[in-house]
Amino acid sequence: MGTTASQLDKGMLSEYQELTFLTKQEILLAYKRFSELLPKEETNGISYRIPMNAILELPELKTNPFNERICKVFSTSDSHDGSLNFDDFLDLLSAFSDSATLEIKSHYAFRIFDFDDDGTLGRQDLEKLVNCLTGGTGDTSLTPDEMKQLIDNILEESDIDKDGTVNLSEFQHVISRSPDFVSSFKIVL
Repeated sequence: MGTTASQLDKGMLSEYQELTFLTKQEILLAYKRFSELLPKEETNGISYRIPMNAILELPELKTNPFNERICKVFSTSDSHDGSLNFDDFLDLLSAFSDSATLEIKSHYAFRIFDFDDDGTLGRQDLEKLVNCLTGGTGDTSLTPDEMKQLIDNILEESDIDKDGTVNLSEFQHVISRSPDFVSSFKIVL
């Protein structure tokens, strides 16, 4: 595609590499994948905002139970519609890359799980989290008593200051004791 070279000159490529956890090859591949989502008539691919519904068609996100939250967390759109420009898309891929630090991964995981965007994981956030992970419908949904017990257990383990919520530092403390977290929190193009 001819636009790749004109949109990503060497200077931009180097800058993107400095600002992300991605290699030059990964950035070029990301731009190729992003460009495939652009309307045919679009000439300014870097700043164009791909609608969330188009981003969610990527196989890497299509089956992720948090796909809409991921788009909304990484979107810099003023309308909070989950649309992504190329910088947003790179930030997403960078945070989910193998090279991203535990601190970065846990920060973004926390934001994704904070459904009400209040800076803490309260009971409603934890219930939505559990429902996303279990499918939350039919045979896979927990009874209200099971859900309450599970959330009580999560808070007992995680809520160090006993305020009834999990803040970012408490979440990061829990994640630091989970070696599988880093390897499971990734998206590979």
